Amino acid sequence: MNNAEILVIDDELQICKLLEITLESNDFNVRVAHTGKEGVISAANHPPDLIILDLGLPDISGHEVLQKLREWYYKPIIILSVQNDEVNIIQALDNGANDYLSKPFRTGELLARIRTALRSSSVNNDENVIITSGNLTIDFASRTIKKKGEIIKLTSTEYALLALLVKHEGRVLTHQFLLMQVWGPGYINQSQYLRVFIAQLRKKIENDPNQPEFILTASGIGYRFVCNF
Repeated sequence: MNNAEILVIDDELQICKLLEITLESNDFNVRVAHTGKEGVISAANHPPDLIILDLGLPDISGHEVLQKLREWYYKPIIILSVQNDEVNIIQALDNGANDYLSKPFRTGELLARIRTALRSSSVNNDENVIITSGNLTIDFASRTIKKKGEIIKLTSTEYALLALLVKHEGRVLTHQFLLMQVWGPGYINQSQYLRVFIAQLRKKIENDPNQPEFILTASGIGYRFVCNF
């Protein structure tokens, strides 16, 4: 993760300068593009480890840039934008953004989101990985979940939902994405299924289901799994 390269696609000069100073002081290498077209070309010529993308670009929409990048770029993309309404957030997440922060932002939170995205990028395609978070252990090879060393019994649907959240650790997954992946296209509007199964998972894995540590709610949007190392 050290010396990872980050491409910033943003036309606000002050924001770009702030990001450069913040990221470089935390041992990241930074490149900056001020238009969508320049950003896509820069990413294609020298693919970075992570992209920070603004939605309000001067030439083309950041949503369009995101869609173009996701045709071939599979590493993390974090949206950083003043457009913080639910419609834009859901559209960006559904189009493949890993995370979404609103401007103005807290640099500490941005750095934490970057670290999480880079860590998740390195493990989310490894079916043999074992993840330990607090007193929770998830072994994808054996499909077993343990809490305080004791095996937790999950239904096949509960396991599929938890595995999907964990493999995208740190990323907000929208209701529609989760329903599509776990239940199929016929269920994308059946959000009550999701609420029931999230509640069941929280009862089984959380220390306090009413104050979850692992499965967090992004109100009106979806859910995020957070590892507590």
